[in-house]
Amino acid sequence: FDPRHYLGTHCYSFPKTGPHRLRFLLESVKDLRETLKKKGSTLVVRKGKPEDVVCDLITQLGSVSAVAFHEEVREI
Repeated sequence: FDPRHYLGTHCYSFPKTGPHRLRFLLESVKDLRETLKKKGSTLVVRKGKPEDVVCDLITQLGSVSAVAFHEEVREI
């Protein structure tokens, strides 16, 4: 979870993620984790800036051969 997603937007400082969306995201992540556990896998969840968290996670795991990601489109 990127803390910047819970701050105001660039224009007019509207909240990017309100309480209802946050609840939906948390419930979705919980459901995904439970589904993965039933299939013998797991889900790693972290809070922080992705550029920091991903680097730290790769260092911790030590055997990462690929990383895939997407970047949020920002309107100018």
